[in-house]
Amino acid sequence: MNALIVYAHPEPSSFCAALLHTAATTLRAAGHTVAVSDLHAMAFDPVSDRRNFTSVANASRLRQQAEEAHASAVGGYVPELRAEMDKLVACDLLVLVFPIWWLGLPAILKGWIDRVFAVGVAYGGGRYFGGGVMRGKRALCIVCTGGLADAYSGAGHYAPIEAVLYPIQRGVFEFTGFEALPPFVAYGPNHIAAGERQRVLDALRSRLGHIAAATSPSITHTHEEPTP
Repeated sequence: MNALIVYAHPEPSSFCAALLHTAATTLRAAGHTVAVSDLHAMAFDPVSDRRNFTSVANASRLRQQAEEAHASAVGGYVPELRAEMDKLVACDLLVLVFPIWWLGLPAILKGWIDRVFAVGVAYGGGRYFGGGVMRGKRALCIVCTGGLADAYSGAGHYAPIEAVLYPIQRGVFEFTGFEALPPFVAYGPNHIAAGERQRVLDALRSRLGHIAAATSPSITHTHEEPTP
């Protein structure tokens, strides 16, 4: 299996970085091929406009989807973007590793999706959902939250984590044909003890060690409260 991990956190010593390392080493140890796009290390530009293209369909007015369709037809993407598109097309499993910021994606990761999931690459021509371009591939979110699980219970400060991640699970993964696997959620790593953080990493290792069977509809939650 070819896995692509797209990682979006600026701090190498963060718990998100530990999740990235655990994911990559576990998948490689299981015999899978793993490519990692570390967006901050790459200084990935998240802004999607004419900088995406070496080709021009209409010089007088930018219609992004029309320019994407034209670039897909004529090979008109800039090399750094084409490289990410090639990784996406080649993968059997897409893994996004990121912190929840303002109940959404970090800007650099949202920009990666905006630029890489282009017409003619990830969708287009009536190919979406069950008939999507990425049909037969799977996708997984591995996320950190600032708060503990009770904040995402529906009775806490925020909606359930399923609702928070719905724009990604449904609007990105499933729209383009991916099977959206249940997310792995690390709740409030800054609020739990070191032993509990290690148990979170062990749970991720176990989950990814059995990724071939990871089709259960249940969401994977880590422990909700810090150890005494």
